[in-house]
Amino acid sequence: MKMKNWIRVVTGSLILISLALAHTVSPKWLWFSVFVGANLLQSGITKWCLMENILAKFGVPK
Repeated sequence: MKMKNWIRVVTGSLILISLALAHTVSPKWLWFSVFVGANLLQSGITKWCLMENILAKFGVPK
């Protein structure tokens, strides 16, 4: 898979995990979804994505 696909998979997984934890553990886990969403917004505006840097260090091809 390419970098953009991995970013979507990781982001979607983090959102779903956060929602599951908010439903079963504590509603405060919704703040994690807010954090992920804010990072998506920031990367769309600035064209810089921290997850892209992290995945590149793991050898994911661009």
